Amino acid sequence: MYIFITILIVIASILITLLVLVQNSKGGGLAAGFASGNQVMGAPRTADFLEKATWTLIAIIAVLSIAGAGFTKCRQAATEQESQVQVEMNDQPATAMPEEAE
Repeated sequence: MYIFITILIVIASILITLLVLVQNSKGGGLAAGFASGNQVMGAPRTADFLEKATWTLIAIIAVLSIAGAGFTKCRQAATEQESQVQVEMNDQPATAMPEEAE
């Protein structure tokens, strides 16, 4: 599950990078191509969509990061339990196997 969450974080990071590159800090970017007033998806709507998509991806990355941290703690606890069981098994004296009667 940890690996799946990590993959989702990487995909969301790539998408947010692309969204930020499409936007222009001066208000241009992709929205500048739709500057005519008769467009249904005019400049303000395109910019609004890009901004909402950016904030949504930021929220997704934050939630996935918190979930990934939770799975890391669970994974560490399971690993520590396994190592503790192995240490206890190694500390027990070996019992002699009974020989088969012929």
